[in-house]
Amino acid sequence: MDVPGPVSRRAAAATMLLRTARVPREGWFLPTSLLCFYGFFANLRPSEPFLTPYLLGPDKNLTEREVFNEIYPVWTYSYLALLFPVFLATDYLRYKPVVLLQGLSLIVTCFMLLYAQGLLAIQFSEFFFGIATATEVAYYSYIYSVVDLSRYQKVTSYSRTATLVGFTVGSVVGQVLVSVAGWSLFSLNVISLTCVSVAFAVAWFLPMPQKSLFFHHVHPTCLGVNGVKVQNSGIVTDTSASHHLPGWEDVESKIPLHAEEPPMEEPEPRADRLLVLKVLWKDFLVCYSSRPLLCWSVWWALSTCGYFQVINYTQGLWEQVLPSRRAAVYNGGVEAVSTLLGAVAVFAVGYVKIPWSTWGEMTLSLFSLLIAAAVYTMDTVGNIWVCYTSYVVFRIIYTLLITVATFQIAANLSMERYALVFGVNTFIALALQTVLTLIVVDASGLGLEITTQFLIYAGYFALIAVVFLANGTVTIMKKYRKQEDPAPSSQVTTS
Repeated sequence: MDVPGPVSRRAAAATMLLRTARVPREGWFLPTSLLCFYGFFANLRPSEPFLTPYLLGPDKNLTEREVFNEIYPVWTYSYLALLFPVFLATDYLRYKPVVLLQGLSLIVTCFMLLYAQGLLAIQFSEFFFGIATATEVAYYSYIYSVVDLSRYQKVTSYSRTATLVGFTVGSVVGQVLVSVAGWSLFSLNVISLTCVSVAFAVAWFLPMPQKSLFFHHVHPTCLGVNGVKVQNSGIVTDTSASHHLPGWEDVESKIPLHAEEPPMEEPEPRADRLLVLKVLWKDFLVCYSSRPLLCWSVWWALSTCGYFQVINYTQGLWEQVLPSRRAAVYNGGVEAVSTLLGAVAVFAVGYVKIPWSTWGEMTLSLFSLLIAAAVYTMDTVGNIWVCYTSYVVFRIIYTLLITVATFQIAANLSMERYALVFGVNTFIALALQTVLTLIVVDASGLGLEITTQFLIYAGYFALIAVVFLANGTVTIMKKYRKQEDPAPSSQVTTS
């Protein structure tokens, strides 16, 4: 008969603590449902596809130069300035407070669009929308902190589908109410305010996570007992070689030998918060040392910059081609169709078998050229239905390629730092977009006409296509030369 020793008592205490802490994580259905409800209502904004006609119309009575060159750039600047601080705050505050901040920012944005008047007031509404956009990282990462690893794929699908369905339903509802029921654009903003208020109310019921990726790395549901990791799934694995922040205290050593209640979580030392930034930098260098990952990330950043510019100012181009005050507009229907067809393309790409390591860069070059052609067609033809069709093609291709880039980046990561890489790529895209906005759009820069802007965006995507064509050609030539060169195989045989 074995005599229980200190190790076994510590293990028993750890098991008891694990059972106590596992309760909220076993109930994955409730937080997932609440998050999906939040995502659906937060994106159910029928006024979104009609923002430009609303600002140019009698409700706000702003000029085109004010809207395009002085108001819309505020979103770009605020998004860039807030992205990194919000990323750190999301991890430090453990997601839920930042989700609430997003809901509150959407309420303020919709409220100001309804009742605020004047250029400065609408600029402030764009700033609050920039906060709402920057805090989306909390929505997409919250669920991973409250459910088990085995459910990641399902909950990711559910949460992203909720936002997609919410945006589509909002676009369809807005189009039907404007075209069929004859509602005013002001009424659409009232519906949007109501929906985001419901989302904000739902967010209060989300469970508060007990762990996060960096600042709250060690959690009672993942205890180290003599170098052994106890996981929620019941699998025990060795963690002696796992990646930890140096200087972090061993949670197991704080478990009393005769514990009846789980110990309270102690605040982390200030030095560890500085170590978080050092670890972030080291992880950044490790992740981007992979050439395939770097290639896909470069395309991600460059194309997302152009994508943001096109979708931000497309309504302005449509307004130039066919002013909303002279004819009915179908912005909501176009947004809904492009979103749905983009989802179909994303679903279909999962069944396409392409050797991406060889032909990936050439594929990016070809489709970037098609995007450039679609943007150029939107800008030059002068027919609203051609503009609508080109926009749908543009969004489908981008949605398809960004999905491929996402799973290619994930496949080439040497460590699980998805949020870090995706966040860095988005930050670079926003930095490039800010430069482009300052030069091309902002009234303090060139302040170009909307048609001239889109001509520049078409040339921008054509330049991306040329860069990846050249790089892809070099990659293919190197690969085939390597296959034809018998030297490496003879060296292996000799050794």
